[in-house]
Amino acid sequence: MHILPNAMIDSLQYPQEEPDFNVAISLSLVLIGFDGQQLQILLAKSARKPFEGALMLPSRYIHHTAEFMLSARKMFEQLFGYDDPEIIEQLQAFGKVYRHPGGRVVNVAHYALVRKEDFQAERWEKNGMKWVPYLQVPDLAYDHNDIVQYAKERLKRRVKRRPVGFNLLPEEFTLGQLQTLYESALGKTFDKRNFRKKLFKTTLLIDLEKKSDGSGHGQHKGSQLFGFNREKYEKMKLTGYDFLF
Repeated sequence: MHILPNAMIDSLQYPQEEPDFNVAISLSLVLIGFDGQQLQILLAKSARKPFEGALMLPSRYIHHTAEFMLSARKMFEQLFGYDDPEIIEQLQAFGKVYRHPGGRVVNVAHYALVRKEDFQAERWEKNGMKWVPYLQVPDLAYDHNDIVQYAKERLKRRVKRRPVGFNLLPEEFTLGQLQTLYESALGKTFDKRNFRKKLFKTTLLIDLEKKSDGSGHGQHKGSQLFGFNREKYEKMKLTGYDFLF
């Protein structure tokens, strides 16, 4: 049996002391895209001291009356031009006491898998936002590297149990692109034959009966093009599947 320290027991006395409301709430988005060759993460540039000019996750402070998911969806819509209530998933709260030099700030982080071509680049790149390679995320402001790492671990679990490619790949893609996506997310390489055999067993893919002209980023000319079976995809999102290697 674990015995609580006296200090903790004292804190559980009733009635409790008046709460300290001098705590700010922020929200960050880990936005993961795929350019046809590698996964990437969208970063912003901090405008606040002492991290002015440093890279960070797209973030905002939250008003005390705001709801977390609605705020995350609003941020997403501003960046991508549309709202999809199913695309964003809450990660967890990051609340180390000294994570923010300005005072106590609890960050409720979310993440989403997105198609890069939907990003409102002309609007936001002039403000310092940019995509960086998933495996080469630099040192970020605050504790945002910890948040990115947490999101990567979440993606590893999701990619094994849910078909996530629909949110990342173009409408028409090659099997090579799909394998690269999974290898990037899981940090491992697969035997091409076994990978494709596993995929075709899911009946998730549709052979589009045409070949790439090589214009798609990461597509080789002459490679067979595939799409997702949307009905099957929606069912798998609910039931999950076993995509372990």
